[in-house]
Amino acid sequence: MTRQILFDLDGTLIDSSRSILEGFAAALTEHGASARIALDRHLIGPPLPEALRLLTGESDSNRLAALAKTFTDYYDNEGFKASDAYAGASEMLEALHGDGAQMHIATNKRLLPTERIIEWLGWGRYFKSVYAIDKRPGARFASKAHMIEQLMAAEGVTRADAVYVGDRDEDRVAATANALPFVLVTWGYGEYDDLSGYPMVARDPDQLLMCLSGNAL
Repeated sequence: MTRQILFDLDGTLIDSSRSILEGFAAALTEHGASARIALDRHLIGPPLPEALRLLTGESDSNRLAALAKTFTDYYDNEGFKASDAYAGASEMLEALHGDGAQMHIATNKRLLPTERIIEWLGWGRYFKSVYAIDKRPGARFASKAHMIEQLMAAEGVTRADAVYVGDRDEDRVAATANALPFVLVTWGYGEYDDLSGYPMVARDPDQLLMCLSGNAL
């Protein structure tokens, strides 16, 4: 059993597409803005200002700031409840928790909605720590790699018994920068033509559980 497991959140444990797209729709309605492109999964992933520029075609910084505020107000207070746990994710976390694994979240989401989502799904007891892009007051982490580095130092995570799990190649890059093994999950937002460069790949939470429990995929 891997004793220390670091998880990405969006695309790995939860499908946040419904909640994020509902937040964009709320922002458009509030400000009388029109969508220039489809409200679909391609908007999930870029930083919020960039996604709003893509969605609306707006270039005025004040207008974009107002749209972003409406989005975050909606998402943080109501929209986060539309985050869906992937089928089998809760059962996987329960099994790992029961086997004594220490689990952590390392996500590029903001901390407030991340913590609310975890509590909403009833997952609070599973995670020893939750790290988000804005966890440090007044200073965002420079990258996910930096976030993981700081998490490992603060939480006593050693490379010998740790692994990072994510759905995008940027997650692999962050893990590699910290000399951590990486498990790619294929049910998230990443798009891959070739999986041969990923030593560990899981196609569903049951297979991920087998991998994290030390069994061959």
